[in-house]
Amino acid sequence: MLEIKNVTKKFGDLVAVDGLSFNVKPGEIYGLLGANGAGKTTTFRMIVNLLEPNEGDISYYNNKINPKITDEIGFMIEERSMQTKMTVEEQVIHFARIKGMTYRDAAKKLDYWLERFNIKEYRTKKIKELSKGNQQKIQFIATIINEPKLLILDEPFSGLDPFNMERFVDIMNEFKEKGSIIIFSSHRIDHVEQFCEDLTVLVKGKVVLSGNIDRIKEDFMRKVIKINGDVTKAELLDIEGVVKVNEYKHELEVHIESQDYVQKVFNYIKEKNNITKFMVEKPSLSEIFIERVGEAYDG
Repeated sequence: MLEIKNVTKKFGDLVAVDGLSFNVKPGEIYGLLGANGAGKTTTFRMIVNLLEPNEGDISYYNNKINPKITDEIGFMIEERSMQTKMTVEEQVIHFARIKGMTYRDAAKKLDYWLERFNIKEYRTKKIKELSKGNQQKIQFIATIINEPKLLILDEPFSGLDPFNMERFVDIMNEFKEKGSIIIFSSHRIDHVEQFCEDLTVLVKGKVVLSGNIDRIKEDFMRKVIKINGDVTKAELLDIEGVVKVNEYKHELEVHIESQDYVQKVFNYIKEKNNITKFMVEKPSLSEIFIERVGEAYDG
């Protein structure tokens, strides 16, 4: 298990990470969400012991990350760290050898991953000759070539089209099935919601939201009701507990203060004609994020 307990990191007067705590079990994918400067990359660098926290503890199976266990780790940083004058083969095998792999094993794994990404012809090309998206694929291959048990990915989808992003996700899920601990960062809510069960949202180093995504949605008081039928926006806004109504082509989206007001809306709607839809939904993670992050910035 990876455990982060009350970790704080300061750079002079700047508090980059402030009292961060979470844990990730084997076979889990954990999301760190936040804009640039939120503290995501600093957190990753503390996990792999490139930075020392000022306060708190980080442990990997009850041990601090040290050179003896770095062979079990794959760390893909947001800024590309490859030598652009090296060929794909030279670069990936160089990283693999650092991780303790033999040349033969590394070359065999490279063949597999180039085939998997359908870029076998790039093996002898220099990194600088590749597009941004293909450079991202090579960096990802270099990160996973040692089949890491702890996989850390900082904005891994940068520069990828939807097809290749889905391919990355498939591979991450394969490592999850093998029992790897996976933690990745993104500034995109849809990335996190797509395949994570748990997340932490950081704003300027502070935690503004953390925990199981489904539970966060349940605990968030505001609810949404989708309605289709002979009722107007003005009518719905007059109902106690209704805070906002959005009009769309085929339905009305009614935002209420809490679950307590569902019955009031339903009692009004049931007297109307031609009601073909009345559906109560959990709030979207995007809606929760905007409200909580807005509160954090206002503070």
